Amino acid sequence: MTSQPTLTGAGGPSRPGEPGTGLKPGLKNRHLTMIAIGGVIGAGLFVGSGTGIAATGPGILLSYALVGTLVVLVMRMLGEMSVANPTSGSFSAHADRALGRWAGFTIGWLYWFFWVVVLAVEATAGATILEGWVPAVPQWGWALIVMVVLTATNLISVGSYGEFEFWFAGIKVVAIGVFIVIGLLAVFGVLPGADTEQAGLSNLTGHGGFLPNGPGAVLTGVLLVVFSFMGSEIPTLAAGESADPERAVAKATNSVIWRIAVFYLGSIFVVVCLLPWDSASITDEGSYVAALDSLGIPHAGQIMNVIVLSAVLSCLNSGLYTASRMAFSLGERGDAPKGFARTTAGGVPRTAILTSVAFGFVAVFFNYEWPDSVFLFLVNSSGAVALFVWLVICFSQLRMRRIVEAEAPERLVVRMWLYPYLTWATAALIVFVLGYMLTDTEHDGRTTILLSLLVAAVVLVLAVVRERGRRRGERDGPDERGVTAG
Repeated sequence: MTSQPTLTGAGGPSRPGEPGTGLKPGLKNRHLTMIAIGGVIGAGLFVGSGTGIAATGPGILLSYALVGTLVVLVMRMLGEMSVANPTSGSFSAHADRALGRWAGFTIGWLYWFFWVVVLAVEATAGATILEGWVPAVPQWGWALIVMVVLTATNLISVGSYGEFEFWFAGIKVVAIGVFIVIGLLAVFGVLPGADTEQAGLSNLTGHGGFLPNGPGAVLTGVLLVVFSFMGSEIPTLAAGESADPERAVAKATNSVIWRIAVFYLGSIFVVVCLLPWDSASITDEGSYVAALDSLGIPHAGQIMNVIVLSAVLSCLNSGLYTASRMAFSLGERGDAPKGFARTTAGGVPRTAILTSVAFGFVAVFFNYEWPDSVFLFLVNSSGAVALFVWLVICFSQLRMRRIVEAEAPERLVVRMWLYPYLTWATAALIVFVLGYMLTDTEHDGRTTILLSLLVAAVVLVLAVVRERGRRRGERDGPDERGVTAG
């Protein structure tokens, strides 16, 4: 048998409660269930879908279906690896073992960078809503308050993070469920007291047809909606701090299909049926607010602001958790300062949390001081990280399947469908989307991919230099007599 990375050892799985690991199983089943359900619902669904609808028309449903299928396939691969080898580093740790230290280092730090930028974006979005309600507190003050409160909850225990996320995600889930029910009743004309004059299935084909801007607009829609799916991988990181990580990951992986079908496709279907796709209110007010307003529902804007705020706080809460756990895993594997891998008596990686939130505060400062230069660079340079992560998951799964089959085939509880053909097809689709981004100048796709590739290249160079230095140190280390070679 050829030499391959193993499932155990220095780069092996992080098992909660084992000596030296530090993390403890503090998440309950209901926490993980809601994290899995709500994790796929980002604030981008509420505030960013209007742009996609305006650019694509009712055909935006095809864009969401295409990206949703991509996410389902990637999650199936990640689920296979994570059930076989649960670890706090998730795909970064899998890449470390399957592809090499350079891959785990690169994708881990890129993912951490993505989420600390997200902290600033979401803190600012939440502060904007809160300032509208209480203008006496400046926007920067609200951003500070939100960041401090959620940092405190993450520092207390993983259970407090899970509890906050349970309620934040619960609000999102209930809100979308109610929206879909009300919307469908209106579409079929059976909602009492509602103005349903504009609503109907005819909106799917009227006003220029299902694809008013041509088939190519579906790909433009893909570029606009793909990033709203980031976060579907969070359950595989959180499962490492549950009592039964294998079962939690398997459950999250198996449920991703209906979650995307209901919350994304279901709610967007309702929006494009309630209103003509070219209605100015979709981009002016936001797609969900415009849809509720079209039915004459009073205070629709404020209702949606409460829901968006819960989505923002949920994303901020999970972003801080996710960034800190990735930093913890990097520290545990020697790819970050050792302090990142230290935990409190309650199993909280305090240094990793504080460092992540510190960079988040810096990004918030950049957003207020230089929003169109420094902060815009941060946002664009982290924008394609989701696609990089998914691509690395594909290549990791191709190698990891052979490793698991050779060493512990009984761990293959979750299996990727039609392996390896569907894995290769998924990787090809991701590469195609990345390539198509280079042609997109209208929505900054080209800028995003070029800046993201630049940052990825810098991190990759650091990874290679670090790995060479480590190997040189091992080669030139003390010999059996304690005398340094050379």
